[in-house]
Amino acid sequence: MSEFLSLLIAGIVTGSVYAVTATGLVVTYSTTGIFNFAQGAIGMFLAYLFWQLWQAWHLPTLLSLAICLLVVAPLAGLLLERFVMRSLYRASTAVSLVVTLGLMLLLVGVAQSIWPQTQTYSMPEFFSGDQVTINGIAISYEQLLTVGLTLLVAVGLRVLFTRTRTGIAMRAVVDDPQLAQLSGASAGRVSGIAWILGIVLAAAAGILLAPTTMNVTQLTELVIYGYAAAIVGRLRNLPLTFVGAMVLGIASSLAIGYVPASAVSTVVQLLPMAVLLIVLVVMPEERLQIGRVVKARPPRTPTARQSTGGAVALLVLAVIVAMVLQGPNLATLGEALVVALLALSLVPLAGYAGQVSLCQWTFAGIGAVVMHRVLGGHSLIGLAAAAAVCGVAGGLVALPALRLRGVYLALATVAFAVLMDNTFFTASSIMGTDGNLSVGRPSLFGYHMTSARSFDYFLAVVLALAIVGVGWLRRSAFGRRLVALNDSPPAFSAMGLSATLTKFLIFALSAGLAGVAGALFGGLGTSVNGGQFVFLESAVLFVAITLAGNTLISAAVVAGVGLAVFPVIGSHVPQLSNFNYLLFGLGIVAIGRNPNAMGKVYADVRERWDSLRHRGSGSGPASLLPNATPSVAAAPGARSAGMRASDAGHNGDAIGVG
Repeated sequence: MSEFLSLLIAGIVTGSVYAVTATGLVVTYSTTGIFNFAQGAIGMFLAYLFWQLWQAWHLPTLLSLAICLLVVAPLAGLLLERFVMRSLYRASTAVSLVVTLGLMLLLVGVAQSIWPQTQTYSMPEFFSGDQVTINGIAISYEQLLTVGLTLLVAVGLRVLFTRTRTGIAMRAVVDDPQLAQLSGASAGRVSGIAWILGIVLAAAAGILLAPTTMNVTQLTELVIYGYAAAIVGRLRNLPLTFVGAMVLGIASSLAIGYVPASAVSTVVQLLPMAVLLIVLVVMPEERLQIGRVVKARPPRTPTARQSTGGAVALLVLAVIVAMVLQGPNLATLGEALVVALLALSLVPLAGYAGQVSLCQWTFAGIGAVVMHRVLGGHSLIGLAAAAAVCGVAGGLVALPALRLRGVYLALATVAFAVLMDNTFFTASSIMGTDGNLSVGRPSLFGYHMTSARSFDYFLAVVLALAIVGVGWLRRSAFGRRLVALNDSPPAFSAMGLSATLTKFLIFALSAGLAGVAGALFGGLGTSVNGGQFVFLESAVLFVAITLAGNTLISAAVVAGVGLAVFPVIGSHVPQLSNFNYLLFGLGIVAIGRNPNAMGKVYADVRERWDSLRHRGSGSGPASLLPNATPSVAAAPGARSAGMRASDAGHNGDAIGVG
């Protein structure tokens, strides 16, 4: 019995940390309609700042805490809301999602530059060794502090939302923004307070987690487990969020005590993401939002001549460059071609169909494993098997997500990616006892591509064929169906078309192409390890292709070259060891100041080019927006100024406080 009570107390403490971070997510999303994927990264960064103040500069503990929680966090919340998030309130869910992802990558890159992960950092507990004993059960002061803080947050938010004018205004703005503004509620002030609360709670969660792990990636991803608790409350009900967090924490703790030792690690890692997936599956189906389409311009359709000509030009250029390069530069070229192929898998899915996938590198990892397993990894059959297996896996991932959109769909793919990171890619039976899996290069008509140069030629051919294939797909009836689904899901369904079948097929197709890229990626280095397929890399890929223009086939090549070349540039500057995170994160956050900036650049360039080609004809091809999802004007009663109700699953309900 004492063991059970000890595990129960530990679970309550773990659930308390989940509750703090999940509450921050719920407050910002419920009030502003933006789901902050950077919540964990913000907590991580402020936890490292607290370490710097307390441990490195030896400031008093309370002073360090006050600086982080009462000065830096509120100031960061105000600046973030004013200069980044405010411009996103009228943007689509996809734009706000990718901007918060970019902010996450930017913070991870900055943190790793300031606090290199080659060094070891440790955060001591506030009350190291101090504890009280109740009925024979030892409870540390640290545990009491964590639970006490959570109770304080719960009571404080309850009072805020029920007893104060500001809290009532926040609830009113969520429920009916136009009526709230007529009553004198300031949308800007409300959203600013919401972001201050969210950042402070993120900082508190990061500092509480820091004694457990002081690693940038782990500290960022640990907070992902709080997503499950937030989803239990459907991103708006605070009491249900607290209940979900406690259930999740207690279940994880009891698993440590009662699950067999050989499986306990897997179960503990699997549980939060499994809960997230289950809640997403059983969640009542979202209501379709209907609005009027404004200035909608579909992705420009490349002609057969254009896609074929572009593929041939790329092939010729790649061959010439491969003939010139030597040594490690050949490997960089090969990586650019492979990553471009992986980025190309997102063009039909995210660009044409408007679906979100934050697990493309996960599918690539599965493809590498399949390549290893089939005929020793040296056969074209292995590539076909990788495409088939990953296509099936993509379809299976799509099944629970078929009725999801926006934030919920993104969370479903994140759950799958993190689940695979912590189970599949860490299993010795999959990746080998040393964590490295050998992957061969396919033989072509009996010829073994042992040299890097010959393999680069092969990669260029595969990428060129894939470009032609994606161009054909865009011109096909199925490609037009994808664009129609992206334009207006309600209209798509009203026409009698199956959105479910369309989503299933495009997820399977995209995952299959990602699997081929992963099999080739394994052959590029002749071995892979699980750390190459983590969720953060999928986030970088999604941000990169979005920044380049995810409806453009050429954007995949741009993203691939950038993701391969920028780390080489960063390697010459030790302070910029995470150049990809810094560059793509900064780029997306900058675009967040004007979500249509990249689209305007592409549209202007295309219009000028077409006007030169068709001068005097009075007609020409339509201009292209890289993110060609139409703007949907809010229907009467939708949000204005700082608020919006068009997010999937966010139907304007007030914050639930009990």
